[in-house]
This record gives sequence, structure tokens and C-alpha cells, in this order.
Amino acid sequence: MTSQHAHLLSPGRIGSMTTKNRIVVTAMGVSLADDDNSAGDRLVAYHERQAEGGVGLIVVGVTGVAHPVGAVIPNQTSLSHDRFIPGVARIAEAAHRHGAKVAVQLHHGGLQAGYSARFGQPLQVPAIPKMARGDFESFFFPEELASFAGGEKIELKVLSEADIAVVVAQFAAAARRAREAGIDAVEIHGGHGYLLDSFLSPSTNTRSDGYGGDLAGRARLYLEVVAAIRAEVGADFPIVCKINAREVGKQVGITVDLAVETAKLLERAGADAITASAYHDTSVGKLHSESNIPHVPNTNLPGAAAIKRAVSIPVLASGRIEFDDADRSIGEGACDFVGFGRKILADPTFARKLAAGRPQDVRPCIYCYTCVSEIYLRRPGRCAINPETGREHAERAREAAPRRRVVVVGGGPAGLEAARRLDERGHDVVLLEKESRLGGTLRVASLAYEPNNRLLDWLIREVERSDVDVRLGSEATPDAIRALRPDFVVVATGAVRALPDIPGKDEPIVFSGDDLRAMLSGQMTEALRRKTSWLDRLSSRVGAATGLTGSPEMLRAATRAYMPLGKQIVILGGEIVGLELAEFLVERGREVVVVDDEPVFGAGLTIVRRMRLISELREHGVRLFPAASDIRIESDGVLFFDQGGQRQKAPAENVIVAKGTHEDRTLANALRAAGFAVLEAGDGREIGYIDGAINEAWAAVDAIESPGA
Repeated sequence: MTSQHAHLLSPGRIGSMTTKNRIVVTAMGVSLADDDNSAGDRLVAYHERQAEGGVGLIVVGVTGVAHPVGAVIPNQTSLSHDRFIPGVARIAEAAHRHGAKVAVQLHHGGLQAGYSARFGQPLQVPAIPKMARGDFESFFFPEELASFAGGEKIELKVLSEADIAVVVAQFAAAARRAREAGIDAVEIHGGHGYLLDSFLSPSTNTRSDGYGGDLAGRARLYLEVVAAIRAEVGADFPIVCKINAREVGKQVGITVDLAVETAKLLERAGADAITASAYHDTSVGKLHSESNIPHVPNTNLPGAAAIKRAVSIPVLASGRIEFDDADRSIGEGACDFVGFGRKILADPTFARKLAAGRPQDVRPCIYCYTCVSEIYLRRPGRCAINPETGREHAERAREAAPRRRVVVVGGGPAGLEAARRLDERGHDVVLLEKESRLGGTLRVASLAYEPNNRLLDWLIREVERSDVDVRLGSEATPDAIRALRPDFVVVATGAVRALPDIPGKDEPIVFSGDDLRAMLSGQMTEALRRKTSWLDRLSSRVGAATGLTGSPEMLRAATRAYMPLGKQIVILGGEIVGLELAEFLVERGREVVVVDDEPVFGAGLTIVRRMRLISELREHGVRLFPAASDIRIESDGVLFFDQGGQRQKAPAENVIVAKGTHEDRTLANALRAAGFAVLEAGDGREIGYIDGAINEAWAAVDAIESPGA
């Protein structure tokens, strides 16, 4: 075992349960149960892959205690009836084969159980809540909002004391079933706005009876649930209690001090551990990445540490914690276990890699929120950069395919992923890239959004350490490919960034996407020579000669000191490229305006990332003009009508056109016509950005290995 993460990798203990390390798969709703809500092949394989990967404890998320009452997502795991015991037992058996322990999270959605309305069930609440007003819905495209809302009529039911007694019994019965299934522990979900949390929080519990009022009253339901479960499962069965350490954005809500007192009450009631999380005002878009799934690293560690100081039982922390920080926090006594969610979806084998002293081999999460946003749209959870997530059962069923010789054309994310995956599967792979370095447009995307750089480095490193024959500076002509005698050709050449037909597009102040890419990569095209000064051209040549422009990390640092762009920038294009570029530029002191004719900005961004990025752009003074019309570029700015019909002029020293990108299947079609067996992946086939590139590469490999291919 490496000493680098010795605390994280050391054995842990919760009550009578010992874990081989302190790495926890935190509970997540992934919608991978069968249609009857039982744990079937898909969910079992998903969790078994995590156990194989070396984690200490798996928490099976959102396991309904009263399903369909309290249901929050489709295909939600359930323990509301004895018929669900065999499926959950399969998860326990699969995890135990690999030395992992398993807990199930006992869950009742309460106020957040909008999906239960599909079954004609009202949402169970402590009191009628005050409806908050925010900007949440404004970030959705119409089809997304329709999917999120579901079209169900929502009704509320304020629980009577008799109803509360039923709820308590439901939690206890589900815990009994978990133990009968061979599960090692239960985690009671008392956070994230769900039923128990809605009783705990003064923002939603305005009752005046014995289940409201002060903290003792608001915590009464939770304490009764703990007592009932303990009576049902006995003294030696571990009970973990999840709570919010704070509620972000609420004027009246749970604070760290309240959470500390709640944790003390739960410990006295018989809890064996506390999971410290957080929640937020759900009406405010940006806050969806400020609490339980924070974008800022270590956001929730202070709350966990405060609870840890107040109790004598173990505390589990979670929420974008890097491995070194996790190890240090455990070593310093700020927590005892660390739960990982997004990281485990990106690479379920990371625990094994850490134990082997190979943290650099861990496939990095890029915090794009694909996993979470899919759940918002009531679709099965998946990962943008790990196509196997949610498909583990299919991967297990796949038979070994004959060894093939495959030529991959293009060294961007789709090509790199296809090449490394084919090599991993035992095929003979040649990768042709016409440029002098690998990475493609992912290099530019890495400038604007740093986590993309981690993925870029990982993909290149994986290909370099593989047996893939990488040929840089190689044009993929039919004759060149024919000489390689491939069984298949995977074309992953990327998109075409054509300049759209905007009046004034030929003005000297205008930069296209290709101009910007060339500038930042040290290439000097004829178009750039006309638009840049001798100093800019010299800087570009020096950067290329020294290798500076080959490193996104170094470029990010260097461009804070100097960029060949003016102070006032107008970006035409409100999709992912334009918005991430706006973020990049405003962080470098530019005054930025984004204009587009699209009515909603953020296409290409997942919902949660979109809500955060657009909110932060506004906070930094970026002016956003969606639904603009009659856009035209002049020598000193951009003229347009805003969505209210008012004439606007945005002054600009430079205009960057970040739209007009489209697929390009020319090479793929030419190779097919020449008689090659061709598969396509990435933006050349269909604009899908990193998510599309990685997942289409997986699909191409799957097609090559399909029977009869």
C-alpha cells in the first residue's frame, strides 16, 4: 500500500462493521433498478464494478421505504416490500465477493417526491411550504423542462400523527429487509430536502405540535425512526444517519450549529455514524452546485469537521474532495470516511489504483454534471467520460472479439478514446493525426475549463503507454490508409468551424473559432497575419518554439499577463464554446458581451453546469443577450435588436464568432466509397462535444466487436 494516501486506505470501523479502507461510494440516485423497482442485473453489475475497484463501503442510493409513496426518480431501488429482498441480496453477495461492505440508504422523498405523483400519490410534508421564487426554470430548454416537470399534478399531504407512525414503521421494516438481504448497514437519509429533512429544517417545518417548534420537536420524527430501526435490527447492526450540515441560500434554515446539535441527538438515539452533507434553496439555479454536489472543492469539509468535533462516532464527509485532501482530512481528524460520487462514476477502479500508488492513472472527473443532469431529466445516470457507467451488465456479457487491425483517424478526444479502448481490448491500432500533437479541440476546451485539461492529459498518457502506433503529421488519404491494410477505419476528425453568414464578418476585428485556435496553438495563418500585429505574431512564434502553446496549463497562466485581444470583446454564440470562452476572457480582465439569436443560452452544457456558468458570468458583469435579431458587425462593435425589440450596440475591439460549427463527414464518406469499413465518432459525425466524442468512441469499438462485424 502506498503511503501517499495511507489514511484514506487504512481500515475503518462503523459500529460492528469494519471496512478495508475509508473510501465510500456515496449514495446516488442513478435510476438503474428494473422497471418493477427491484435490483436486477443492471444495478448489481454497476455496484459490483465498484466493489471490484477496491472501495471499502458502497451505499446503495435512494432505496425507497414506502414506494411508490416518496418516489423521486424512475427505476428507483425499493425495499418497501419483502419481494425486493432477493434483488438487494444479489448486490450484497456481489460486493462481498470482492471484499466490500454494503449499506442501503433508506429513503422517503417527502416534499421532493414529485415522481410519486405519477402513481397518484401526494407529496408528504410536515406543513404547507412557502413557495420560493428563483431563476431555476429559466435555464432549461423547453423539452428539458417538460421532461423535468413530468406533467404530473402535484398535491400535498400534511402528515398527521397517525401518518407519522406509519412512516416510522416503514423505515423500520425496510431496515429489517436490508438485514435479511445480507446488507451490512443502513444509512437513513435525513438530508437534501427529503421527508426527514423537511421535518428537521425550520424553513419547511412550521408545525406547532410535538413534531415541530424547537429542534427537539423537529428532530422527533428522525429520532423515532432511529429508535424503531434499532429495535428491529438489534444492537449490532450499524445505523448511519445522513443530515445537512447547512442549507445554502435560505434565510431560515439549517446552520452548522443546528446540525451539530442534531448530530448529538442522533448519537444519543443510537446512531453509529453521521454522514454530513448540505442542501440549498432549489429555486435558485446556481445553488444546485453549491451544496450536496458542490463545484468548489472541499465545500462541505468544514461542516463535517464541526460535527466531528461534537460527536464520538465516525463522520462521513463528501462533496468534490480530491484524494490528497481526503487523506489529509482523515489524518487530521476532520472526518473518518470520505464519500465519492462523481469520481467513482468516472473511474470505479480508483481505489485499486490509489492502493497501487498510481493516482495518475485514475480517469479524472471533469465535473460536467452529466451524471446529475440526466437524473433531472428522468433518465438513467451515466458519465460523459466513462461510457461503461450504467452499462456494466452489457460489458460483462460481451464475448471476446477476434483481433482486428484498426486505423483511427484523428487525435482528438474521440480518436484518443477509441484508440486506447481498442488497444485495451487487444486490437492492433494505428492512430493518424495530421497535426504535430495530440488533443485536437480538447486543447482549446482545456484552456477555457481547467478540468478538461486533466482529461486531455489522461487520454494522451493512456495512449502513450499503450501499444497504439501513433503517427503525427500524417494525412489520412485513401492510399495511405490502404497501405495499412485495416479491417476497420474509425474516423474521428472533428467538426468544421465555418464562419456563419453574418453581415460584417470580414471586418478586421473579427476572429473565427479557427483563428482563435490557431493563435493559441502557435500557428500563424494568412487570416491571422492580416488581423494581428508584428508583436502578436512574434509572441505566437516564440510560444510555438518554446512549447508554451503546446501546454494548456502554461497558456492559461501566460494569457493572464498577455493576450493579443482588446479590452472590449463581443462573442457571437451562446452555446458551450461561447460561454466558456466568455468565462476565460472575463477572468483575464476583458469586458465581455455575448450575443446570439438563440432564446436560451447554454446548448452543449448540462443543466447543472449551465445554471452555474451562466450565473457566474452575470456575477462577473458579462452582458448576455439571447434571442437577439438583425445582428451585424461594424468596425467598432456589434449592432443588434435585443429580445425586447430595442436597438443595441455593443462596442468591441474584437469580435469572436463562436458559432457556425457543424459536422463534416467528407472523409468518412470518401473512405466508404473507396471500399473501407468505416465507423465515425465525435463532432465530425454529430456535434456532441466531449460527452459525444467519448461515448461515440465507445459505440464504435462496440460495433467493431459485435458478432458478425
